[in-house]
Amino acid sequence: MAATFVDRAVLHVAGGNGGHGASSVRREKFKPLGGPDGGNGGNGGDVILVVDASVTTLLDLHHHPHRKAGNGTPGQGSMRDGANGADVVVPVPDGTVVRDNDTGEVLADLVGIGSRYVAARGGRGGLGNAALASPRRKAPGFALLGEPGDGRDVVLELKTVADVALVGFPNAGKSSLIAAVSAAKPKIADYPFTTLVPNLGVVQAGEVVYTVADVPGLVPGASTGKGLGLEFLRHVERCSVLVHVVDCATYETGRDPLSDIETIEAEISAYGVETGADLADRPRLVVLNKVDVPDARDLAALVESDLRERWDWPVFSVSAATHEGLRALSFAMAERVAAHRATAPILEATRIVLRPTPVRDAGFSVEPAGEQAFVVHGDRPRRWVAQTDFSNDEAVGYLADRLARLGVEDALAGLGAEAGAEVTIGDVTFDWVPTLRASASPVGERGTDARLEQSTRVRAIDRKAARDARRQPEDEEPE
Repeated sequence: MAATFVDRAVLHVAGGNGGHGASSVRREKFKPLGGPDGGNGGNGGDVILVVDASVTTLLDLHHHPHRKAGNGTPGQGSMRDGANGADVVVPVPDGTVVRDNDTGEVLADLVGIGSRYVAARGGRGGLGNAALASPRRKAPGFALLGEPGDGRDVVLELKTVADVALVGFPNAGKSSLIAAVSAAKPKIADYPFTTLVPNLGVVQAGEVVYTVADVPGLVPGASTGKGLGLEFLRHVERCSVLVHVVDCATYETGRDPLSDIETIEAEISAYGVETGADLADRPRLVVLNKVDVPDARDLAALVESDLRERWDWPVFSVSAATHEGLRALSFAMAERVAAHRATAPILEATRIVLRPTPVRDAGFSVEPAGEQAFVVHGDRPRRWVAQTDFSNDEAVGYLADRLARLGVEDALAGLGAEAGAEVTIGDVTFDWVPTLRASASPVGERGTDARLEQSTRVRAIDRKAARDARRQPEDEEPE
């Protein structure tokens, strides 16, 4: 039978790539070179997670885990910019936690209808040559490439948003209880693990309306993965009240209400230690269920005083079958839910905090990576390299000017970098040419850079001299 409820899914998200800028020159009659008119490329689309009230499971994402946003289109001549790529909106249930698949870091906790999180951002579109024109480059023969979109794997975990959680052993009557106090229609049978997914029911007691969730049956060792408990213990984290449902009519040997509650509390405590979820301060209620059975009624009357003495929690004897005691129980749960809501902090709208970059922050860093090898870190250098068309010498020269103005050239020189040193920025490794930083404005045809031609010749001479020095005998002095 195919699964109908999924509360954990791995999602592969990828933002759209930015469109390339256009390198174009306006041509009119009697004006063969009327100036640059290449448009900018469009931005790539984002992959956005949005809480949707109509979605209650991660089943769709489990079956379709790959989500990619649209790419931006390239710019064109006549100052026509490319279109932005389409965003992909992924609806998720209320209470979805987003984690990084590699590090396990919590990226977002989506609670509340309409909450949004950008899981993968699209790349920026490249500038066209019209936007790159300057007094130094009046007619650039190049344009910037579009940036690739972000790509990552995220883990989505659903934590049910409910006010009350019913916990207990399998067949304790949790599903029957939630069906009796609400309009929910859970599956009910007389064998263990009838409930394979958390069920939600809405209860109204007086003026208080609250939700109740029955957590699939827990067994000893649930916090370590035994039974079904490990998969569903996360659903009790957001509940404000925990209700122990005890089966007083069980025929299993070695079972009694006190030991059942102690076992469940041990599993909840172990889960809290493992995940950091603090559940010790949640108010508890104890429900002695199935008192419509004579032996169960006698057992409930026998252990009620022991339970109150052991934990000092309110105890209710009920029957989900005959509805005995349910009214008092529903009002007791409502009272505790209302008290929690009154003391809970008021959630304000998300504020966007702007933190300006410090004035002295260079925006990059350089670290040695071996003998005459260096790695440049920083968002701007990485983006600039990704946007550079290395088949175009003028574009490479423009990149060198940008890095020099940022201070990368001076930082390399300060670390002792020499001509030909390997410098890595992002995914690109190239030979450092210090002659570029002191050169004058580029002179040459569109798409070329005279400085690169000169530096190539200098680099070739340096390499030839190095080869000659290695071939020369040690006892022979150079001429």
